[in-house]
Amino acid sequence: MPSPLFADRPAQPPEPGAVDALISQASRLRGEVDAVRRDAAAHEDDPRQRWQRALCDLAMHQLDDLRAQFGQLRDGAPAVTLPAGQDSAGPGIAREDAAPEEDGSFFDGSFTSDAGAAYGEAPVRTGSLLTRVGSAEWNLLTDEVSWSEELFQIFGRSREQGPMSLDEMPTVVHTEDQPRLQAMVTDCLIDGKPIDGEFRIVRTDAKVRAVHMTGEPVLDADGCTASMWAVLRDVSELRRSERAVRESRDRLEHSRQVERTERRVAVELQEAVLPPWRGSLRFAHDGPAPLDVAGHYLPAASTGLIGGDWYDALVLPAGDALLTVGDLTGHGVAATSSMAMLLGALRGMAVAGIRPGALMGHLNQLLESSGRPALGSAMCCRYDPVAQTLTWAQAGHPAPLLFRGGTGRQLRRPEGVLLGATPRIAYEETETRLLPGDVLVLHTDGLTRAAGALDDETGLARLIALAPRLAEARDAQECLRSVLEEFGEEAREDDACLMVVRVGS
Repeated sequence: MPSPLFADRPAQPPEPGAVDALISQASRLRGEVDAVRRDAAAHEDDPRQRWQRALCDLAMHQLDDLRAQFGQLRDGAPAVTLPAGQDSAGPGIAREDAAPEEDGSFFDGSFTSDAGAAYGEAPVRTGSLLTRVGSAEWNLLTDEVSWSEELFQIFGRSREQGPMSLDEMPTVVHTEDQPRLQAMVTDCLIDGKPIDGEFRIVRTDAKVRAVHMTGEPVLDADGCTASMWAVLRDVSELRRSERAVRESRDRLEHSRQVERTERRVAVELQEAVLPPWRGSLRFAHDGPAPLDVAGHYLPAASTGLIGGDWYDALVLPAGDALLTVGDLTGHGVAATSSMAMLLGALRGMAVAGIRPGALMGHLNQLLESSGRPALGSAMCCRYDPVAQTLTWAQAGHPAPLLFRGGTGRQLRRPEGVLLGATPRIAYEETETRLLPGDVLVLHTDGLTRAAGALDDETGLARLIALAPRLAEARDAQECLRSVLEEFGEEAREDDACLMVVRVGS
């Protein structure tokens, strides 16, 4: 009768402690069964005790398999399932060309698992690991053969056909496994060695099943072999489940390797594109005080992949400064390469003297017509050090924060939609005058938006509340550290870029 451990129930991930308890219970049961087995082994002359020992051996095999399955469950291996309506001994879709596994076990390739759902297969349920068991005895003196009813079912053989003799057995065994069976039977009958091995049978319905066989010779009073008994267990589904777990682990490891490679490439590309400076951005003019600029990239906590966020500051040929931050949707190499394309185009157009509003329009057209459609937000600022004015435009991006005299506020945003959302759209510009000692904070929305939050109002308020600390900071780097102390350790769902600009006095 199937164990209640395998009763149908809603699929829920077990607690690690519960799985450990099941492993301990299986180990304890195995010890108790082994004690019964040793007691039966002390009475080998009694046929009933001999069969009891055989059944104990079988139970110990079952418990070993069960512990191994529980261990895989505890270690996070994917759950293995069988087709709905098929018990563990039911025939699968067998292949006659199945090959032995590396560990000597066999698998016919017919197992269906969770992975099939990805290809539109029917839903599956967890199957029992308890397999059908049959027994047999071959009397060498009378040529009488006795098979249990279960053994007929395992071999797909009718009662009318009768049990098979030892000479007939190889005719249903897979060609590759016939030498294995012959060696086991010969060792048992001639050398008196116990049988413990596995082979495949090809049934009359062309289904291939893996069978584990244990048995021993029965000696007469003169010490000669009089008969041979055996217990045979259909282990096809167990071998399939083991194969499915191994393949799932291989796929998982391959996926992890691909992810690590993609992350490394994305990081290298990002580092090659983002500015290497960590200090003041000085101007060619002798009069204006320099802008002190510091920037930082914060990766997302919920993904190991690098996103398409950027920050940049550049001295233009006319002496103005380009300040920009942006964010493209997506993660990985695709997002990072698109970011590199946009940032390169932005730098080129800014050097050519294109104003921020028109520059946003060109970036929108470039992204909208690219082979990798995506959305992006961006902000582009042009600072005139002589007039001390900041002219800027934005595309669906958070406005800069201006900190002055110990207080902070968000600048009014000019009109502008996300890059790539609408073709041939105009972007407005606005102008703000900056004073010596002012601090500008430019960021992407991943900085202030907490995990699970629908908006970033709370994070924005926390950022503005840093105004007194930013007023006391000696340079942009110290301002940056203050912001990172507030936001840097948070578990954010999206990556973020942060740039702090301090106007020299």
